[in-house]
Amino acid sequence: MRKENEMNYRKSQKYTDYYKIYEQCAGPGGLKLAEHLAEMMSLKSGKKLIDIGFFKGYQTCFLAKEYNVDIVGIEPGCVPWEPGIPNIEHLMKNARDLGVADKVLGVQSGLPNTLLPCNYFDYAYTTSCLEMIRGNDGEEAYHNALIEIYRILKNGGVLGLAEPMNLEVTIPDDVAPLLKVINFDKHFVTLEKTKKAILEVGFKIMESGYAEDAQLWWDEYLKYDPGYGPNPEREQVVAFKKALKHGLSFGYIIAVK
Repeated sequence: MRKENEMNYRKSQKYTDYYKIYEQCAGPGGLKLAEHLAEMMSLKSGKKLIDIGFFKGYQTCFLAKEYNVDIVGIEPGCVPWEPGIPNIEHLMKNARDLGVADKVLGVQSGLPNTLLPCNYFDYAYTTSCLEMIRGNDGEEAYHNALIEIYRILKNGGVLGLAEPMNLEVTIPDDVAPLLKVINFDKHFVTLEKTKKAILEVGFKIMESGYAEDAQLWWDEYLKYDPGYGPNPEREQVVAFKKALKHGLSFGYIIAVK
């Protein structure tokens, strides 16, 4: 598997409309994150990948186009501020626009009950997703989500997970109340705690770490995401910036069933 310090974004650098990218991708990193994780996972042409929590599916379609993998993307419903448009419609429009409609299928489903077959996928890819399950539903729900991912992967299948993660530091008392604005204390845990959860369901971890370019990804997110970029003084933006200074990074784990 490719090492992180070998990354040069040769695929994602072809996509330069960052406002579009961050309108279509949830969380920091955009297509740089997608390429980073894909390279760490060593995606191979013609294999089957499940994208868990694809949001509007721009990363999904990027992976299908640039790595020639066949993808099933799952999302349970709609973007909250666009209740009339299921996420799968955004996904399939992006698939048509990027010329990969024959390689991408959207399914309105979610963890932990995907209703997908056992031992089917070569790869499972999930970014800025499972921490929302933890934050909203607790650690048991996070654990059950990992069990389901393990079930639907083939033996030897690869999980690539990336999400905001805490560094091993103590948050200053005067900063902690502000960070509650972004549920810092509920959604985000350390890399070591995330690794422990993945090992508990049976995976073998091959690579893990805090991404070297985490600060770059967060800076882009807060600059170009339509919910943050136009509102530099918004309370959540201030909270994120405090979090980045005082212990929030972006972690990744590559694991094998």
